[in-house]
Amino acid sequence: MKKRLFILLFLIQGAIISYAQDAEQLNLEKAIMIGLEKNFDVKIAVNNVLLANYDKQIGFGTLFLPQVSAVYTRNYSVEDVEQQFVNAPEPNEILGAESDTENFTTTAIYGFNPEAIVTMRRLGKLAEISELDAKVSVENTVAAISSAYYRLVLELQRQQVLEKTLEFSKNRLDIAEARYELGGAGRRDYLTAQVDYNSDLSLKVNQEQVIQVARINLNELLGILPQQEFYVKDTITITDELRLDDLVENAYLNNKQFLVAQRQENVAFLQLRELQLQRLPSINLSGGYSNNTFNSDAGFLLKNQREGFNYGGNISFNLFNGFALNKRIQSARVQKYNTDLALQQFEVQMTSDIYRAYNAYQISRRLLEIERKNYEVAVENADIALERFRLGIANYLEFRDAQVNLLTAEDRLITSLYNIKESEIELLRLSGKIYFQNSDDSLDLLD
Repeated sequence: MKKRLFILLFLIQGAIISYAQDAEQLNLEKAIMIGLEKNFDVKIAVNNVLLANYDKQIGFGTLFLPQVSAVYTRNYSVEDVEQQFVNAPEPNEILGAESDTENFTTTAIYGFNPEAIVTMRRLGKLAEISELDAKVSVENTVAAISSAYYRLVLELQRQQVLEKTLEFSKNRLDIAEARYELGGAGRRDYLTAQVDYNSDLSLKVNQEQVIQVARINLNELLGILPQQEFYVKDTITITDELRLDDLVENAYLNNKQFLVAQRQENVAFLQLRELQLQRLPSINLSGGYSNNTFNSDAGFLLKNQREGFNYGGNISFNLFNGFALNKRIQSARVQKYNTDLALQQFEVQMTSDIYRAYNAYQISRRLLEIERKNYEVAVENADIALERFRLGIANYLEFRDAQVNLLTAEDRLITSLYNIKESEIELLRLSGKIYFQNSDDSLDLLD
């Protein structure tokens, strides 16, 4: 049984070494670059920006440029014609009389509505919203990748903790085996050490499964297949302490979702103005050129050709449309009020989220200092317990308690580091500083 366990541990370590040699090394910066290049949500968001810009260009062409069309027509006919004239007693018959008509017409129409200028401003705001939405997608992707990356780092560090714990258990097992063989201890101590070693080995094997799940989750965010492997060798480090006032100030200036809510309020106001301006008269101008030619073998008119220009204009004014415009204006006012409320609601929510995340951040930093001291004590206690167990002063229960305490202390220490990093990521995302330095930074940064 013991031999099989040693073989299993050897195969696991060999697989890890082989994986580290074959897989490409990945750090956080590289992971973000891959994610922004291949993540499907980011691609869709960037394409939506292009669509919004196309709509803006289409609106400009429709509202401010004339509509010009040209039509060319050519018709032929061959007919048998019988004509009876007043001054001729006999009918005139023409077999196979040919006729043709050729028309060429060019028409230009230009109409100006007072609300067109406001419409263009509204389309511009919609384009801004689309770009801000794309930036939100980028920031959410960066935050998700960062969180998944450090989750993988956390699980890898937990694996290292389990490896050290397994090493302690191996030392204890060797000591118990030596004592048992020399008759200095009973078989019960040796079997207990064997059971504890097997339990620690099982934890390490299960941790391999947790690591693989963390790798797959990271690959999914990077937009790559789950079987593609990366070698991550990193530690969780925390930055200088963040300041609450700076985070709130940055959020008002750079939080993209807050800026979207502001733009949506502007759009609602412009929609109201568009409807109000529809009460003003609109001007329509038209002009054209035509060239028409008619040829016929039958009838009084053998040929008719007309060529020339035509032009004109009109002013239209909406006198009454069943109060529909008034109702639409009232509806737009309600929509404008709703967007005002939504902006106020998001402002409160954004500030509350920052305060919640910052409180968690502060608590995690305080806990980190406690866990560091606790870890130092646990390390010293485990070393003493191992030496006492080696000398036969302490029993296996005392040694196992020290070993479990060390495992728990180290796991809580690295978990505290991870919790601080998670809070940092969330605070940077809420403040709009996780990727873009300013709200007006261009999406060209993705190129």
